[in-house]
Amino acid sequence: MNRGSDDLLRHGTGMTSQRTRDRLIQRLYEEGLSDPRVLEVIRRTPRHLFVDEALSHRAYEDTALPIGHNQTISQPFMVARMSELLLADGPLDKVLEIGTGSGYQTAVLAQLVERVFSVERIQALQDRAKERLVELKLRNVVFRWGDGWEGWPALAPYNGIIVTAAAADVPQALLDQLAPGGRLVIPVGVGEVQQLMLIIREEDGFSRHLLDTVRFVPLLNGPVV
Repeated sequence: MNRGSDDLLRHGTGMTSQRTRDRLIQRLYEEGLSDPRVLEVIRRTPRHLFVDEALSHRAYEDTALPIGHNQTISQPFMVARMSELLLADGPLDKVLEIGTGSGYQTAVLAQLVERVFSVERIQALQDRAKERLVELKLRNVVFRWGDGWEGWPALAPYNGIIVTAAAADVPQALLDQLAPGGRLVIPVGVGEVQQLMLIIREEDGFSRHLLDTVRFVPLLNGPVV
């Protein structure tokens, strides 16, 4: 597992200071998140590096923020919640992320699992995310520019799959790429009606668990520059 460098612990100033981050972690804990590994990674990961400088003063608010291309960086609560669900059955060595976006969820995962394979359809977003992870010296992530609906079949199976955009239904390709005992965390639904779903691959099929009501941007087909 790559825990990154001391760069991850940079304190920032003002609204990006460590004190501001600590207040965020306290809020997440009060909202029911309790995995100490996840909370510690959220605490030390500089979210202000993953948003435009003009929005950096809001980086440690528990809210989604725009990152361009009609996409958002997920709110810290949802990043932590989905990470906890993914890791609830123990450590994972191979995780597929659908939707690199800003790279923030990617950076969090990279500090929690052995290897992350991240797919993004918008090349410009993924290029910036790569730069951020290089800056943070997180080297256990491999990127692919492509259609998230297709997953990354060449490197399957995966012990965990996390999807950071809402699919109208669960992509069959992702189910096929899930290893036995593997966990898929995905928002499912159209428009305002979305639910977070946990799917576990059992010996005789898949168990599906409907969880929180959520709001994500849609999972779209086809790569774009």
